[in-house]
Amino acid sequence: MRVVIQRVKEASVAIAGRTKSQIRQGLLVLLGIEDADTQEDINWLCRKIVALRIFDDAEGVMNRNILDAGGDIIVVSQFTLMASTRKGNRPSYIRAARPEVSVPLYEAFCKHISTLLGRPIGTGEFGADMQVSLVNDGPVTICMDSKNRE
Repeated sequence: MRVVIQRVKEASVAIAGRTKSQIRQGLLVLLGIEDADTQEDINWLCRKIVALRIFDDAEGVMNRNILDAGGDIIVVSQFTLMASTRKGNRPSYIRAARPEVSVPLYEAFCKHISTLLGRPIGTGEFGADMQVSLVNDGPVTICMDSKNRE
């Protein structure tokens, strides 16, 4: 699993002109899933995301996590995170999991991160054409891959 985590002042997801999810301060998490991903990948990434100390404390130092900051989370599935650009100019998405694998893993990821956060999260809609808007705070953007844990 790959994620791009963006600390945001606000973020939203719209589908067909209607807002599906919207948050103020928090995290926008873009999630890419491959066939080899498991519940272990979900558990590791969700724990890391919730524990990341990327919010400012009273002294302006990134020393607080999403729980300390009282922020919200939106998780959006994004198969293009699994793109391979090694050959040619057209990305290959062969590593991206098919819907029969990725939908249950996406739903499990959202459920687990919501449990760790202690409240509901915002989501996109799997497979939909979404418009994601955000105001990146900092900017702070972090990429993580559950296959690169060292």
